[in-house]
Amino acid sequence: MSLPATLSENTLERLTGALDLRVSQDVPLSSPLCPGPVGRLRVLRPEGAEDTADQVAAADQVGVADQVGVAEQVGAAEQVGAAERVGVAGEVAKVVAVSLVVPPIGLDSHMIFAFTRPASTIPHFTLDAVVSADHHAMHLDLVPRADLAVHLDYLDTCFLPLTDPLETAWRLDGLSPAAVAPRQRAMMSPWMLVCRATEEAFAELGPTVHTYLDHWLRLLATGVPPAGGDPAARDRANRANLFSPGVDPVWHQVTRLLGEEQCERVRGELLR
Repeated sequence: MSLPATLSENTLERLTGALDLRVSQDVPLSSPLCPGPVGRLRVLRPEGAEDTADQVAAADQVGVADQVGVAEQVGAAEQVGAAERVGVAGEVAKVVAVSLVVPPIGLDSHMIFAFTRPASTIPHFTLDAVVSADHHAMHLDLVPRADLAVHLDYLDTCFLPLTDPLETAWRLDGLSPAAVAPRQRAMMSPWMLVCRATEEAFAELGPTVHTYLDHWLRLLATGVPPAGGDPAARDRANRANLFSPGVDPVWHQVTRLLGEEQCERVRGELLR
């Protein structure tokens, strides 16, 4: 496997183990550019997600301010495993993984998006690892679920611990900023690592990815400061923009590669 494929699969394995995920969809993706599958769309959900749906819905009613104590809301009579799912994996709605490997055009791309539940303000986790004909690239971030400029406690809890690993990554030889427009950057966080890299530099980014993931898993376990508002409505609007072809031109390339029907299926999983 390529470096991006290996990093992506290792990250997905960590997510699967930490959140007790099970595959709910595994769909091959095809392209008119070459015969056979060129990738796959996988959707993973926490084990027993259907069984705990009512508990998670009840936790949503409690409000974001009580996220730290969500596990207590399921009741003392519940088994410890169920409480842990509501408190940690129960904060996660699903994980979407999309891989596209098309040798004729030199594309090897692997994206992971771990979405927290609609009423949560815990950030989403995302990793995009790519190698093309002439460079490697990475997009790593925790996507804010609240306005950072007016929720300083939220910012300090969710993002400030990522400052050192981000600055350490940028000191690696062989990294350069990726060409991402300010409009698109505005939908992510200031702690986003979005870069091009030499093969050698990309190989050194594994610890950065795991540091971001470790921090995100801790946020799931401990909760985040309240941010008010309607996080579900904000998330719907943010995702609609984040995954819009009008904002991110990569979707036009994916449409040419997969066709409109398959592209919209992938986008649909990211939007809902």
